[in-house]
Order: sequence, then structure tokens, then C-alpha cells
Amino acid sequence: MNPQSALDTYRRDSIENAPPLKLVRMLYQGAIRFLDRAMACEAKDPRSQFVHWLDRADAIVTELRVSLEKSHAPEVSDNLEQLYLFCESEMQRAMNDRDPSTLPAVRKVLSQLLEAWTSIEVRQSKGE
Repeated sequence: MNPQSALDTYRRDSIENAPPLKLVRMLYQGAIRFLDRAMACEAKDPRSQFVHWLDRADAIVTELRVSLEKSHAPEVSDNLEQLYLFCESEMQRAMNDRDPSTLPAVRKVLSQLLEAWTSIEVRQSKGE
């Protein structure tokens, strides 16, 4: 097995066997990483990867939104859905206008949600 194949297998297995809270945290980290990559691009340059990275971040946020389980905590789910819709809307606007000015607000929302999910994961690991 070549090193890249072994790495790919390890990554796939670590994702498939991760607990749900860790998966959610990984999704937020991925969305933030893609958002940062988009913000580092020259948005107005048609050859830049701005739209590509923003589209990847948007896909993660959309997946988080459609995966909400409203029956467990309807109020929390509704609030999360509104935050996700805000993020999706701002990312779509940035893509359409090729203007990253709305993206820091999206990043702030996603970072705060990541912090919240991380604190839940830490409390669970401590048995609280």
C-alpha cells in the first residue's frame, strides 16, 4: 500500500468511526477552512478559486442545515436553521457579486457555533 492510499484509508476510517459531536465539529472546521481559502482569493479575478472554495463552504453549511433533527430540541434547531440560512444567504451573495465583504460575518457565526459544539464535546468527555 502506498503512503497516500494509507493516508486516505486512515482519514476515511477516522471520519466513518467518529462520534456525532466530533463529526459536527469537523464539518464546522471544514466550512471555516474553505471560507478562509475563499477570502484569501482575489474575488474579482474570474480565474481565482474564490467561488470554488465558497461553494464548498456553502455545501457544508447546507448539509448541516438539512441534517437538523427538529424533534429533539425544536427551539435550538430553529435557531440553528436561521443561522445557517443567514450564512448560506451571505455566501450566495458573495458568490453572485464576487465580493467577500459579507464573509467575515459568516466566519464569525461559524466560529462561534464551533466553539459551542466543542464545549459540549469537552463537557461530555469529562462526564458532565
